[in-house]
Amino acid sequence: MMKYTAVLDKPVVAVSKKAPEPLLREALGSALRSFRADKGITLRELAEASRVSPGYLSELERGRKEVSSELLASVCHALETTVSDVLIEAAGSMAMRNAESELARVS
Repeated sequence: MMKYTAVLDKPVVAVSKKAPEPLLREALGSALRSFRADKGITLRELAEASRVSPGYLSELERGRKEVSSELLASVCHALETTVSDVLIEAAGSMAMRNAESELARVS
């Protein structure tokens, strides 16, 4: 097997003027916080109902931790909503942020 190496005069630099795409964990965290606020329950109450520590829930809501599907299902059940509703909310907020940044770039 032969290997080829290209030598460039100048390094190739990807130039992107688009804002970085929001992370899924951040969008999920925002969606979970929004659902919790709509229910009017505290973080501690949600932690008890979902059997997840308040500290970990706080990390999830701030988009600092990735959530497993099992844990997400437990939190959604405690919020009396579905995983799909939370995912749709998160995807919608990600799409809105992308659209806003695209509009700002075009303007």
